[in-house]
Amino acid sequence: MQQLTRKKRKSDEVIFDTVVNALALLIVVVVLYPLIFIVSASFSDPALVLNGEVVLLPKQITLEAYRNVMHNEQIWNGYGNTILYTAVGTAINLVMTTLAAYPLSRPDLPGRGIIMFFVTLTMFFSGGLIPSYLLVKNLGMVDTMWALVIPGAIATYNLIVMRTYFQSSIPWEIQEAAHIDGCSNWKLLTHVILPLSKPILAVMVLFYAVGHWNSFFNALIYIRSKDLYPLQLVLREVLMVSQADAVDSSVGLESKILLAESIKYVVIIISSLPVLLMYPFVQKHFVKGVMIGSLKG
Repeated sequence: MQQLTRKKRKSDEVIFDTVVNALALLIVVVVLYPLIFIVSASFSDPALVLNGEVVLLPKQITLEAYRNVMHNEQIWNGYGNTILYTAVGTAINLVMTTLAAYPLSRPDLPGRGIIMFFVTLTMFFSGGLIPSYLLVKNLGMVDTMWALVIPGAIATYNLIVMRTYFQSSIPWEIQEAAHIDGCSNWKLLTHVILPLSKPILAVMVLFYAVGHWNSFFNALIYIRSKDLYPLQLVLREVLMVSQADAVDSSVGLESKILLAESIKYVVIIISSLPVLLMYPFVQKHFVKGVMIGSLKG
C-alpha cells in the first residue's frame, strides 16, 4: 500500500514538474521572441521585414540603418545628457529618499501615522500636469536639467519600501544602544543605519537609475533646447524625422520608407541596450526590492 502511494506521489510530482517546465518554457519564448525579432529586423533588409519574411533570424544583413543612426551627433549628445541626468538625478533621489524614510521609520516620531497617510495619498492624487508645469516654470527650471531631476526627487513607492526596510531589517534595540552611547541622530544615520542598509540602497539606485534612463515625458514638456535633449527624446526625434522625410520626399520614396522602418528597430535597440546589459548583473537586487515591498509596514 505504501509503495502504491509512493509511486502515485512520484507520478504526480513528475506530471507537476512537466507542466511547470512547459509553462516556464512558454513564458520564456513569449518574452524573448519580441527581443530577438527586433534585433533580427534591425539587421535585415527592411523589404523582407515588411513582407513578413523575417521570423526569427535576420535575412540579407544590412547595416545601413545603423550607419544613419550612429552618424547622428545628436544621439551621442543625448547619450551624454542622459548619463548626466541619470547620475545627478539618482544621487538626489537617494539622498532625499533616505532623509525622508529614516525619520518615518522611527517609532518615536510624533504624528508618524498622519504624515504617512498624506505621503501615501500622493500615490493616488496629484496636482495635475498644468499646475506642475506652472510650478516648474515659476521656479525658473524650464529648459534646465533641474526640471528633470527635482520634481521627482522622491518617489512615494520607493520611500515606503525604504522605510519598511529600516523598520523590519534594523532592530530598534541597536538604535537605542547607539543613543545610550551618546550617538546623535545624524551619526546614528551615517554610522549605523546606512552601513547596515547597503541592500536597500542598491535597490533604490537601480530603481531610480532605470527610471531616469527611460524617462522622456518630462523632457518633452520642460526642455526646449535640443542640446539638452536626453537620449529618449533624441531617438524619438530621429524616428519622426526619418518617417517625415520618407513621406515628404518624391525621390526614392520606397527606399526612404524602408530605411525609416529599419531605423525604428535600431532606435529601440539603442535605447534599451544599456538596461538590458545591466539587468542580468543586478537581477537579485530587483527581486530583493520586490520582496521588501511585500513586507508589512
